[in-house]
Amino acid sequence: MKKIFAGVVFLLSTSAVVNAAHAAGNIAAGEAAVKKYACASCHGADFHTPIDPSYPKLAGQPQDYLQHALISYQRGSDGPNGRSNAIMGGQAKALSHQDVQDIAAYLHSLPTTLVLRK
Repeated sequence: MKKIFAGVVFLLSTSAVVNAAHAAGNIAAGEAAVKKYACASCHGADFHTPIDPSYPKLAGQPQDYLQHALISYQRGSDGPNGRSNAIMGGQAKALSHQDVQDIAAYLHSLPTTLVLRK
């Protein structure tokens, strides 16, 4: 009985590690996705200097924040915790769940000048 329990625990723990790694996103795929969707055209080539001061600086932002923001734009103003923006709504709706993970991982990996903690 102990061997069966140990085996179940092992399988569950390894699947959790695989899922966590998958959920983290792929930085290289994220870089390709931001090029594909032309994110730099509004957020700036370095993602530090957007073309409009009201657009957010994305480089180095927390990954979970970036994921939540993109998902919120996908939901739009009608969905729970949705965000409404004509440009971002259209851009985000085209993204798959994996695209969101990858883009967030890439943008988070970029060097930043943002003060994230004091």
